[in-house]
Amino acid sequence: MRPSSVVIGLLAALVLVVLALLASILHPADTDMQKLADNRAIVEKYGLTDLALFTEARYTRHPSQADLHSAFQDHPGALEHFPTGSLLAPRPSSINPHESLAGKTTSPD
Repeated sequence: MRPSSVVIGLLAALVLVVLALLASILHPADTDMQKLADNRAIVEKYGLTDLALFTEARYTRHPSQADLHSAFQDHPGALEHFPTGSLLAPRPSSINPHESLAGKTTSPD
């Protein structure tokens, strides 16, 4: 048996594993849906915030609650020293920070 046949066999097996995983994601079981419903009920009952994704910096722990400049709190030109800062995309509000507020606010009069 040639070594390339072994490699092709392993690649075929890995492709089958990936397809099986994708099938399990696309068709969740009833127990998964029940767990999701239970988790939503817990979040509503206790008023929990968004998921804590990482444990390093506060702006990577809760991205929805971080201000725009918390990554540069030490110095405006400071480099990112937490690896997870490179894994999170910027918030949509920081991409277009000067969005027009015309028609979105009301006058207090």
